[in-house]
Amino acid sequence: MTEPVAIGETDRLISSDKVEGTRVYNPRGDRLGFIRNFMVNKRSGQVEYAVMEFGGILGIGNEYYPLPWDLLSYDAKQGGYVVDLEKDKLEGAPRYNDGDPTWDEIYARQVYGHYGMTYPLF
Repeated sequence: MTEPVAIGETDRLISSDKVEGTRVYNPRGDRLGFIRNFMVNKRSGQVEYAVMEFGGILGIGNEYYPLPWDLLSYDAKQGGYVVDLEKDKLEGAPRYNDGDPTWDEIYARQVYGHYGMTYPLF
């Protein structure tokens, strides 16, 4: 008998709707924000980055930080993603307020470079 296809979560897979809204912490357990969404390369199917929402009050003044997906690791104990960043590192990070930034190779290299990573050409 064939097992049904997972649509929610397994031990290694998670559906996109369960990722959205998941909290993001630093290693000390400080809450940095939450995952607003993540962006998938249309051709390769690879997740390029997650958009972390941070700041603001009641949705006003929020800022959105593209984080390379490989920075995030899931911590089941915290029920969220952990990224090895302090809040001061976020202050100088690439971010935007409204709409989507133009995600081209130049911007991608700035984002990845800020976190000491090389932008992978998928």
